[in-house]
Amino acid sequence: MTTTTDGGGDVRLSGISKTYGSFTAVHPLDLTVPQGSFFALLGASGCGKTTTLRMIAGLEEPSAGSVHLGDQEVTHLPPYKRPVNTVFQSYALFPHLDIFENVAFGLRRRGIKSVKKQVEEMLELVQLGEQARKKPHQLSGGQQQRVAVARALINHPKVLLLDEPLGALDLKLRRQMQLELKRIQTEVGITFVHVTHDQEEAMTMADTVAVMNAGRVEQLGAPSDLYENPTTTFVANFLGTSNLIEAEVDTRSGDDIVLKAGGGKLVLPGARCSARAAAGGKVLVGVRPEKISLAHADEAGAVPEGRNRITGRITDSSFIGVSTQYVIDSPACPKVEVYAQNIDRDTRLVPGAEVVLHWNPAHTFGFGADRSATTGTDAGADEVAA
Repeated sequence: MTTTTDGGGDVRLSGISKTYGSFTAVHPLDLTVPQGSFFALLGASGCGKTTTLRMIAGLEEPSAGSVHLGDQEVTHLPPYKRPVNTVFQSYALFPHLDIFENVAFGLRRRGIKSVKKQVEEMLELVQLGEQARKKPHQLSGGQQQRVAVARALINHPKVLLLDEPLGALDLKLRRQMQLELKRIQTEVGITFVHVTHDQEEAMTMADTVAVMNAGRVEQLGAPSDLYENPTTTFVANFLGTSNLIEAEVDTRSGDDIVLKAGGGKLVLPGARCSARAAAGGKVLVGVRPEKISLAHADEAGAVPEGRNRITGRITDSSFIGVSTQYVIDSPACPKVEVYAQNIDRDTRLVPGAEVVLHWNPAHTFGFGADRSATTGTDAGADEVAA
């Protein structure tokens, strides 16, 4: 299957919003999804991600704003007139038709007589060529899902919309299908817009992720950027786990910001702080649990110079095979989480032990202390483009 890359598959939402009576499901949003990208709308239930997808599909009428696919405005077109196809969590395959005929259905509906070559090519793409004459009930969940994708792609849509397509699969199969969908998207080269609540799924598959919360896009970017440089409490905690320490700006040192926290000092790279860091101002300092090293208090002198460091006492530990997860009570933060790989584990690191936590300042991020999980967007933060 070949597609053009001239922008014909761009998805552009301009001032799009959706209200139901007094409830706003999606606040006014500007969003561009470039042709050929794998784009994820990520968020918890009720955040507006599925409503946004349904407005692209034509299954919901926007309360305001417009939807463009390439140069074509489709805001008021019915779903069947839009160059998009949607794959849902329930695959909705026809149980009485075999796999070949399920995939051929869209072509036959359009009056195309010779479908054999196209169907066979599509079944090869999703690696189901040998299953063509089986009925849906004879296939696994993952295979049925690939049939649904093939049935959608055979119509040559400019955009494929995926609404929680892996939600019905078990964990192992879901991970396999994440890689399969990414492979298929790379081969066909068309725009995929994928809705999911699963952070790992979004980060595994997507080139760009828009994290949604309460009908707004909190942050948009590449998965690694969102993980390493979250700009709100919500994003910091929704994509993995973050330790957030309340700190006060002390001074500037070149490009770095020196902060006071828990009686000590921390260094935050200025480029990794989204807050206006004026002296005396409050900042939330974040560091991921796996970025922190843990040393028994007796080894405090061995901590290298230039590291961020805080002291504390272990209150809990959990051995989970590849790592041990510690919870530490520190003057800087009452519950600091640390994930330490089980390589030459220090047997002194048990509940009650006094410890020093230290990490590279480059692994620290920061944002304004008022950027909470529900009000974490600055003015204009919804005006985003991939």
